[in-house]
Amino acid sequence: MVKVLVIGDSCLDEYIYCATDRFCPDAPVPILKPESYVSTEGMAGNVADNLRALGISVDLISNANRIKKTRYVDERTNHMFVRIDEGEDDIFPIAKKTLENIKWNSYDAVIISDYCKGFLTEDEIAYISNQHINTFLDTKKSIGNWASNINFIKINEVESNNSITFLEDNADEFSDKIISTLGSKGAFYKGKLFPVDKVDVRDTSGAGDTFMAGLVYAYITHTYGSFDRKIQTAIKFANKCSTQIVQKKGTAKVNLKELDYEV
Repeated sequence: MVKVLVIGDSCLDEYIYCATDRFCPDAPVPILKPESYVSTEGMAGNVADNLRALGISVDLISNANRIKKTRYVDERTNHMFVRIDEGEDDIFPIAKKTLENIKWNSYDAVIISDYCKGFLTEDEIAYISNQHINTFLDTKKSIGNWASNINFIKINEVESNNSITFLEDNADEFSDKIISTLGSKGAFYKGKLFPVDKVDVRDTSGAGDTFMAGLVYAYITHTYGSFDRKIQTAIKFANKCSTQIVQKKGTAKVNLKELDYEV
Protein backbone atom coordinates (compact mmCIF):
# COMPACT_ATOMS: atom_id res chain seq x y z
CA MET A 1 0.00 0.00 0.00
CA VAL A 2 1.16 3.52 -0.80
CA LYS A 3 2.06 5.43 2.36
CA VAL A 4 2.77 9.11 3.00
CA LEU A 5 4.21 10.94 5.99
CA VAL A 6 2.89 14.44 6.72
CA ILE A 7 4.96 16.65 9.04
CA GLY A 8 3.97 20.15 10.08
CA ASP A 9 1.83 22.57 12.05
CA SER A 10 -1.75 21.50 12.71
CA CYS A 11 -4.81 23.25 14.04
CA LEU A 12 -8.44 22.66 14.88
CA ASP A 13 -10.76 24.56 12.54
CA GLU A 14 -14.04 25.44 14.21
CA TYR A 15 -16.95 27.00 12.33
CA ILE A 16 -19.91 28.48 14.15
CA TYR A 17 -22.62 29.20 11.59
CA CYS A 18 -24.93 31.94 12.73
CA ALA A 19 -28.18 33.62 11.81
CA THR A 20 -28.32 37.40 12.00
CA ASP A 21 -31.15 39.83 11.29
CA ARG A 22 -30.33 42.92 13.32
CA PHE A 23 -27.51 45.08 14.62
CA CYS A 24 -26.47 45.64 18.20
CA PRO A 25 -27.87 48.89 19.64
CA ASP A 26 -24.60 49.50 21.51
CA ALA A 27 -22.25 49.30 18.49
CA PRO A 28 -22.46 48.93 14.69
CA VAL A 29 -22.02 45.16 14.74
CA PRO A 30 -24.47 42.36 13.92
CA ILE A 31 -26.02 40.23 16.63
CA LEU A 32 -25.16 36.57 15.94
CA LYS A 33 -27.38 33.63 16.82
CA PRO A 34 -25.43 30.33 16.54
CA GLU A 35 -27.32 27.76 14.46
CA SER A 36 -24.77 24.99 13.80
CA TYR A 37 -21.23 23.99 14.69
CA VAL A 38 -18.57 22.19 12.62
CA SER A 39 -15.12 21.11 13.79
CA THR A 40 -12.43 19.69 11.52
CA GLU A 41 -8.67 19.27 11.23
CA GLY A 42 -6.75 22.14 9.64
CA MET A 43 -3.30 22.87 8.20
CA ALA A 44 -1.12 19.70 8.22
CA GLY A 45 -4.04 17.75 9.69
CA ASN A 46 -6.18 18.83 6.74
CA VAL A 47 -3.52 17.64 4.28
CA ALA A 48 -3.46 14.26 6.03
CA ASP A 49 -7.26 13.96 6.09
CA ASN A 50 -7.51 14.77 2.38
CA LEU A 51 -4.93 12.11 1.56
CA ARG A 52 -6.94 9.61 3.59
CA ALA A 53 -10.07 10.67 1.70
CA LEU A 54 -8.18 9.78 -1.49
CA GLY A 55 -7.39 6.32 -0.14
CA ILE A 56 -3.78 6.90 0.94
CA SER A 57 -2.34 5.50 4.18
CA VAL A 58 -0.98 8.45 6.20
CA ASP A 59 1.09 9.08 9.29
CA LEU A 60 0.98 12.58 10.78
CA ILE A 61 3.65 14.14 12.99
CA SER A 62 2.53 17.49 14.33
CA ASN A 63 2.44 19.83 17.31
CA ALA A 64 0.99 18.33 20.49
CA ASN A 65 -0.55 21.64 21.57
CA ARG A 66 -2.81 22.46 18.67
CA ILE A 67 -3.81 25.88 17.50
CA LYS A 68 -7.56 26.53 17.48
CA LYS A 69 -9.14 28.77 14.84
CA THR A 70 -12.75 29.68 15.57
CA ARG A 71 -14.75 31.35 12.81
CA TYR A 72 -18.18 32.96 13.21
CA VAL A 73 -19.89 32.73 9.84
CA ASP A 74 -23.22 33.90 8.39
CA GLU A 75 -25.19 30.72 7.72
CA ARG A 76 -26.97 32.28 4.75
CA THR A 77 -24.18 34.15 2.90
CA ASN A 78 -21.08 32.35 4.28
CA HIS A 79 -19.64 35.76 5.18
CA MET A 80 -17.13 35.43 8.03
CA PHE A 81 -17.70 38.00 10.77
CA VAL A 82 -14.63 37.24 12.85
CA ARG A 83 -11.88 34.64 13.33
CA ILE A 84 -10.34 33.98 16.74
CA ASP A 85 -6.96 32.21 16.84
CA GLU A 86 -5.73 30.61 20.06
CA GLY A 87 -2.63 28.64 21.02
CA GLU A 88 -0.03 29.93 18.57
CA ASP A 89 2.31 30.83 21.44
CA ASP A 90 2.17 27.26 22.77
CA ILE A 91 3.84 25.53 19.80
CA PHE A 92 7.15 23.82 20.57
CA PRO A 93 9.70 22.70 17.93
CA ILE A 94 9.75 19.09 16.85
CA ALA A 95 12.23 17.02 18.89
CA LYS A 96 15.43 16.05 17.08
CA LYS A 97 15.01 12.49 18.33
CA THR A 98 11.59 12.30 16.71
CA LEU A 99 13.11 13.01 13.30
CA GLU A 100 16.00 10.60 13.89
CA ASN A 101 13.61 7.75 14.80
CA ILE A 102 11.48 8.01 11.65
CA LYS A 103 11.76 4.99 9.33
CA TRP A 104 12.00 7.06 6.17
CA ASN A 105 12.22 4.10 3.78
CA SER A 106 8.72 3.00 4.83
CA TYR A 107 7.15 5.99 3.03
CA ASP A 108 6.58 6.72 -0.64
CA ALA A 109 6.59 10.47 -0.03
CA VAL A 110 6.89 13.09 2.70
CA ILE A 111 4.83 16.27 2.81
CA ILE A 112 6.18 19.15 4.88
CA SER A 113 3.26 21.44 5.73
CA ASP A 114 5.02 24.40 7.30
CA TYR A 115 2.76 27.22 8.42
CA CYS A 116 5.74 28.83 10.14
CA LYS A 117 4.25 28.54 13.63
CA GLY A 118 7.48 27.26 15.21
CA PHE A 119 7.17 23.49 14.80
CA LEU A 120 9.79 23.25 12.02
CA THR A 121 12.95 25.26 11.40
CA GLU A 122 14.83 25.59 8.12
CA ASP A 123 17.48 23.18 9.41
CA GLU A 124 14.88 20.55 10.26
CA ILE A 125 13.25 20.88 6.84
CA ALA A 126 16.69 20.49 5.23
CA TYR A 127 17.28 17.36 7.35
CA ILE A 128 14.00 15.86 6.16
CA SER A 129 14.79 16.62 2.52
CA ASN A 130 18.15 14.81 2.82
CA GLN A 131 16.48 11.44 3.51
CA HIS A 132 16.38 10.43 -0.18
CA ILE A 133 12.61 10.26 -0.45
CA ASN A 134 10.08 12.19 -2.56
CA THR A 135 9.66 15.40 -0.56
CA PHE A 136 6.96 18.01 -1.11
CA LEU A 137 7.05 21.34 0.70
CA ASP A 138 4.31 23.88 1.42
CA THR A 139 5.84 26.70 3.47
CA LYS A 140 5.25 30.25 4.60
CA LYS A 141 9.00 30.77 4.92
CA SER A 142 11.00 32.63 2.27
CA ILE A 143 12.70 30.03 0.08
CA GLY A 144 16.47 29.69 0.52
CA ASN A 145 19.33 27.25 -0.01
CA TRP A 146 17.94 25.13 2.83
CA ALA A 147 15.25 23.95 0.38
CA SER A 148 17.65 22.84 -2.37
CA ASN A 149 16.98 19.10 -1.89
CA ILE A 150 13.18 19.40 -1.87
CA ASN A 151 11.61 17.75 -4.93
CA PHE A 152 8.63 20.12 -5.26
CA ILE A 153 7.72 23.35 -3.48
CA LYS A 154 4.16 24.72 -3.57
CA ILE A 155 3.85 28.45 -3.00
CA ASN A 156 1.06 30.94 -3.57
CA GLU A 157 1.38 34.37 -5.15
CA VAL A 158 2.25 36.17 -1.89
CA GLU A 159 4.85 33.55 -0.94
CA SER A 160 6.30 33.68 -4.45
CA ASN A 161 6.73 37.45 -4.22
CA ASN A 162 8.49 37.07 -0.86
CA SER A 163 11.06 34.74 -2.44
CA ILE A 164 11.26 36.25 -5.92
CA THR A 165 14.84 37.58 -5.69
CA PHE A 166 16.25 34.26 -4.48
CA LEU A 167 14.28 32.25 -7.03
CA GLU A 168 15.38 34.48 -9.90
CA ASP A 169 19.02 34.26 -8.80
CA ASN A 170 18.79 30.48 -8.47
CA ALA A 171 16.48 29.69 -11.38
CA ASP A 172 18.70 26.90 -12.75
CA GLU A 173 18.36 24.94 -9.52
CA PHE A 174 14.78 25.77 -8.52
CA SER A 175 12.81 26.24 -11.75
CA ASP A 176 11.71 22.60 -11.89
CA LYS A 177 10.78 22.56 -8.18
CA ILE A 178 8.41 25.54 -7.85
CA ILE A 179 4.67 25.11 -8.35
CA SER A 180 2.83 28.41 -7.91
CA THR A 181 -0.87 28.34 -7.06
CA LEU A 182 -2.75 31.35 -8.41
CA GLY A 183 -6.22 31.04 -6.93
CA SER A 184 -8.96 31.25 -9.55
CA LYS A 185 -6.35 31.37 -12.34
CA GLY A 186 -5.00 27.90 -11.57
CA ALA A 187 -1.38 26.84 -11.08
CA PHE A 188 1.89 27.74 -12.81
CA TYR A 189 4.83 25.41 -13.40
CA LYS A 190 7.92 25.80 -15.61
CA GLY A 191 6.41 28.59 -17.70
CA LYS A 192 3.06 26.88 -18.22
CA LEU A 193 -0.30 27.85 -16.76
CA PHE A 194 -2.61 25.03 -15.68
CA PRO A 195 -6.05 26.69 -15.53
CA VAL A 196 -8.93 25.63 -13.31
CA ASP A 197 -12.62 25.34 -14.11
CA LYS A 198 -14.74 28.38 -13.32
CA VAL A 199 -16.99 27.58 -10.38
CA ASP A 200 -19.04 29.39 -7.76
CA VAL A 201 -16.63 29.79 -4.86
CA ARG A 202 -18.17 29.41 -1.42
CA ASP A 203 -15.14 29.02 0.85
CA THR A 204 -11.41 28.89 0.08
CA SER A 205 -10.41 27.58 3.52
CA GLY A 206 -8.00 24.68 3.12
CA ALA A 207 -7.79 24.91 -0.68
CA GLY A 208 -3.99 24.93 -0.60
CA ASP A 209 -3.89 21.90 1.69
CA THR A 210 -6.25 20.04 -0.63
CA PHE A 211 -4.12 20.99 -3.65
CA MET A 212 -1.05 19.54 -1.96
CA ALA A 213 -2.84 16.32 -1.04
CA GLY A 214 -4.11 15.89 -4.60
CA LEU A 215 -0.69 16.69 -6.04
CA VAL A 216 1.10 14.05 -3.98
CA TYR A 217 -1.63 11.46 -4.48
CA ALA A 218 -1.48 11.78 -8.26
CA TYR A 219 2.31 11.97 -8.42
CA ILE A 220 2.99 8.81 -6.42
CA THR A 221 0.16 6.76 -7.97
CA HIS A 222 0.85 7.85 -11.57
CA THR A 223 3.75 5.47 -12.12
CA TYR A 224 4.29 5.75 -15.87
CA GLY A 225 5.50 8.43 -18.24
CA SER A 226 8.25 11.02 -18.10
CA PHE A 227 9.07 13.27 -15.15
CA ASP A 228 7.28 16.21 -16.79
CA ARG A 229 4.23 14.13 -17.64
CA LYS A 230 3.94 12.85 -14.06
CA ILE A 231 4.10 16.26 -12.42
CA GLN A 232 1.85 17.91 -15.00
CA THR A 233 -0.76 15.19 -14.52
CA ALA A 234 -0.46 15.68 -10.77
CA ILE A 235 -0.96 19.45 -11.05
CA LYS A 236 -4.08 18.99 -13.17
CA PHE A 237 -5.50 16.55 -10.64
CA ALA A 238 -4.61 18.84 -7.73
CA ASN A 239 -6.47 21.67 -9.47
CA LYS A 240 -9.55 19.47 -9.71
CA CYS A 241 -9.34 18.64 -6.00
CA SER A 242 -9.03 22.23 -4.82
CA THR A 243 -11.75 23.37 -7.24
CA GLN A 244 -14.10 20.82 -5.74
CA ILE A 245 -13.65 21.88 -2.14
CA VAL A 246 -13.94 25.66 -2.67
CA GLN A 247 -17.55 25.03 -3.70
CA LYS A 248 -18.28 23.70 -0.21
CA LYS A 249 -18.42 25.50 3.11
CA GLY A 250 -15.77 25.20 5.78
CA THR A 251 -12.58 23.16 5.60
CA ALA A 252 -14.04 20.48 3.36
CA LYS A 253 -12.48 17.18 2.32
CA VAL A 254 -12.09 16.02 -1.26
CA ASN A 255 -14.47 13.34 -2.56
CA LEU A 256 -12.77 11.12 -5.13
CA LYS A 257 -16.09 9.81 -6.49
CA GLU A 258 -17.26 13.34 -7.29
CA LEU A 259 -14.12 14.28 -9.23
CA ASP A 260 -14.53 14.37 -12.99
CA TYR A 261 -10.94 13.31 -13.57
CA GLU A 262 -8.91 10.12 -13.67
CA VAL A 263 -5.18 9.93 -12.92
